[in-house]
Amino acid sequence: MLPDLLAALSGLGLGLSLIVAIGAQNAFVLRQGLRRQHVGAVVLVCVVSDVALILAGVAGAGAVVQSRPGLLDAVRVAGAAFLAGYGLMAARRALRPQALAPGGGVAPASAAAAVATALALTWLNPHVYLDTVVLLGSIAQGHPGRQWWFAAGAALASTAWFTALGYGAALLRPLFARPGAWRVLDAGIALVMLALAASLLLAAG
Repeated sequence: MLPDLLAALSGLGLGLSLIVAIGAQNAFVLRQGLRRQHVGAVVLVCVVSDVALILAGVAGAGAVVQSRPGLLDAVRVAGAAFLAGYGLMAARRALRPQALAPGGGVAPASAAAAVATALALTWLNPHVYLDTVVLLGSIAQGHPGRQWWFAAGAALASTAWFTALGYGAALLRPLFARPGAWRVLDAGIALVMLALAASLLLAAG
């Protein structure tokens, strides 16, 4: 039982170390949490997607991904285009933050739009494949006979993080009662998205 627990804790620790970072997924979940818009649906999409990718990696899909560099390049280009577009929208919002404050004039996005964005930010991001499918999948093989305990720990890390980020963002809501705070947040999101888009294009070149 102890070796099983150690494998699970190893997966939990590595999962948290990979996921607790400023990235496209996290920035979107944070923003949805602050706006209190479709938080449950967005968190569910991110968790289910991450768990599916983790399980695929532990099952051996990482070797398939590594053997098809052309596939990753195609995803890099598509992901870069999407992230660049999302970054430009965030930059536009940063220029007119008064509409984003509570009571502002921007209509909330539909649940379908929020889910579609969460799916795109997950499945069009090659870093997600490299982290979950390739890296986690490879390291899981270092726990022979206990790979699925490792996967369970990594899946728990993803579930706990996205849930805490999405619903815990409400604690920061008083800070974002002023439009200036939204300006800083959206400017930061724009920089992250555009930097990620540039890095993906460079990697695909």
